[in-house]
Amino acid sequence: MRRFVAMGPALVLLIVAAAAWWVVPGVLRRLDHAETVRRVELARGMLAEDDLLTRLDAAVRRIASAVEPSVVHVEVIEGAMGSSGSGWVYDERGHVVTNAHVVRGARAIRVQFFDGRIVPGVVVGADVLTDVAVIRVSDTGSLVPAVRASSAVPQQGDRVFAFGSPFGFKFSMSEGIVSGLGRIAGPSLDMGGFSNLIQTDAAVNPGNSGGPLADAMGRVVGMNVAIATARDEQGRRSEGQSAGISFAIPISAVEYVVDQLITRGRVSRGFLGVSFPRFSETEQIRHRGEFKGSGIRVERVTPGGPADAGGLAAGDIVVTINGQSTATFANLRAIVSSTRPGEAVRVRAWRDDRFIDAEVTLGEMPPEAIVGDNPEFHRQMLVMQLGIDARRGEGGVTIRGVVPGSPADWAGLTPGLMITGVGTARVVDLKDLAVALLEQGWSVGRDLTLGVIDPRAGPSARPSAVVVRPRAE
Repeated sequence: MRRFVAMGPALVLLIVAAAAWWVVPGVLRRLDHAETVRRVELARGMLAEDDLLTRLDAAVRRIASAVEPSVVHVEVIEGAMGSSGSGWVYDERGHVVTNAHVVRGARAIRVQFFDGRIVPGVVVGADVLTDVAVIRVSDTGSLVPAVRASSAVPQQGDRVFAFGSPFGFKFSMSEGIVSGLGRIAGPSLDMGGFSNLIQTDAAVNPGNSGGPLADAMGRVVGMNVAIATARDEQGRRSEGQSAGISFAIPISAVEYVVDQLITRGRVSRGFLGVSFPRFSETEQIRHRGEFKGSGIRVERVTPGGPADAGGLAAGDIVVTINGQSTATFANLRAIVSSTRPGEAVRVRAWRDDRFIDAEVTLGEMPPEAIVGDNPEFHRQMLVMQLGIDARRGEGGVTIRGVVPGSPADWAGLTPGLMITGVGTARVVDLKDLAVALLEQGWSVGRDLTLGVIDPRAGPSARPSAVVVRPRAE
């Protein structure tokens, strides 16, 4: 009995501990649940009182309602193959804008509007150097042209909305912000670096190509250049997916090209008449230890050219043109080439420890200046446009490879053949061939007649004419 009495307190403690082990967690859970319910009710009450997000949703829906009727889905038939992209209505006369790479090689085009109508379209013109093309549709009765932000310049951090048909999901919309301005996407895109591209983090995927990029007011500020245009060094498409970095052509560059394609069928670009080092590096200007800015150093001025007449000289460091920074060669080239020939521009340059201002009336950029002197750019251009990987040979350009399904492939060109001419123009190197593409209207859909020989046939081999068409028969 005494032993039981001695063990009593311990037993009581054990029973109390066991009860606490079972009861306390339940109590704590009920208390935690009560706190959660309180927080939820508080949050719901605050959301009911503050409709900020609801108003934001409504604003985004209004942007969709304002832009979507102007968006189109573009279907392209290329021989036995097909592809698709996006576009948008430019005006009430039936002009639709898209990327040049979307309609390249098109044998037939079908344009689908947001209301389900599908109508045929024809290419009015295309500019491969800015990747801009114009399609015309005959059914103009129910068109809703997009509102363009012609005079507005997007700023870093602005909200933007990308429209198009990613992966074939027609009339889709994604949201992001302007991540950067003045970007050059590089030779992996079908462009020549003439546009200061807008960088955004809006989801842009294959199929978004040619779709509009709109601002928070529903105005078009640019045109999407989808990742679908990326290629490897052999010219094969690399169908990438959105990685938080996408690019758009600014509306100012789009309008500059489109208006000329509609009225003239070709694009004229401004020409400054200066040359820069092949690998142009930004010059940092300092004076007496004080930072002044940056620019691009002029290596040579064309005698009698626009820059020469305006007072620029070799050694000048160009800082701005019309108030826009020329911190990189790409920026400078984009500004000049998107200005019409005959227009005067204000050039600020650094010379002899001081700034000078010059007014230069731009000339028209010749094809030789457009393609430049970089052999790698020439090679990439020929891969992307004709579908040939080529090098300079003895007496012409030797074909090293042909991209399957390309215009060169359709024409029957094979590795080992040598191109010696285009029409009446003689071809000695890659630059000659690249210039001929521009001069003879390849970018606006005209056929090329190549002079081709087979060196393997011996010294007596004579050139034969091979017609290369931009689309399959």
